Amino acid sequence: MIQPQHFDQYWQAGVLAEKTGFEMNIHGPYYSELLGGRVELGRSLAKIEATLQAARTINARHVTLHTGHYGETGRGRETNETVANIFSSVVDRLETIWHDDDDEFPVFPWIKNGTPSKVGIETSGRQELWGSLEEVLEVVNHVEGTIPVLNMAHIHARGHGSMRTSEDYGELFDQVRETIGTKEFYCHFSGVEHRGGNAQFYTQIKKSDLNFEPLAEFIVEDGGWLDITLISDSPLLEHDAMYMLQSIEKSRHKQIERKAREDRRRALALQTGASIEDLKAREAEQAALRTGQKVESAEEESAPEPTPEPEAKAEPEPAAEPEAKPAKGKGKGK
Repeated sequence: MIQPQHFDQYWQAGVLAEKTGFEMNIHGPYYSELLGGRVELGRSLAKIEATLQAARTINARHVTLHTGHYGETGRGRETNETVANIFSSVVDRLETIWHDDDDEFPVFPWIKNGTPSKVGIETSGRQELWGSLEEVLEVVNHVEGTIPVLNMAHIHARGHGSMRTSEDYGELFDQVRETIGTKEFYCHFSGVEHRGGNAQFYTQIKKSDLNFEPLAEFIVEDGGWLDITLISDSPLLEHDAMYMLQSIEKSRHKQIERKAREDRRRALALQTGASIEDLKAREAEQAALRTGQKVESAEEESAPEPTPEPEAKAEPEPAAEPEAKPAKGKGKGK
């Protein structure tokens, strides 16, 4: 249950979200042992119960949860079935919390006609933790009310640095769409330090080999069908959130400029009768010439000016020494 001293904060967040249309999401316990023994499972479910209560209070649209270590059963279908049964009970419990038949006058205005949160199952970033992309998709495909939470840093680390290009993201989203038939994607992103297929810790995006630009490029170029939510997991939370927004806008501007160039080429091709390939070749030549001119002018500017040789100046003739005059002596006349 929500601690009484925190209830007012959650309630205010829920009211603010209701008034502004701002979408709230909540993350469950980071350490969870749903595949552990009876004691570990009970402890984890108690923490999840508190998360579900908080989700109801703030009108969260997603509740993101972890599963934990594989446990004694290890990998395989049996383990996936166990996970599916646990998350099915979590979804049922959330429905019960959200729609209490005995609550005729719910204190939360969004409860009466609202829909419960969706339970998000997050991909894990270590080999010993349940939660590979394939495992998450298999469970989500069998449990209604759940969605995959694609943690890009975890997927990148677990795949030994697999997310490098926009094509990599295209394959990822296509795999999810083909498996569970969704256009709604809930993603986490941050930089990550990884080793041996395991995430070590999150980093600032610019200090990681996981770059955001390829994902931004895919979203702009090929992701028109996506309904995507991006959450910053970076240690520089707000800074990298703004960086991701700016990267997406930058990719949009590049797309607009490229389309404008293509439109100009088509118009010129119609006017002059030249092929688009010829026009591209001319543009490349002109760009090369401009680049060459800039380089040449830069070299001219950087070349040191020749030092003028000093002019030969006539040295003045030395002043003539004065002639010696005989000294006048004092003598007696004869």
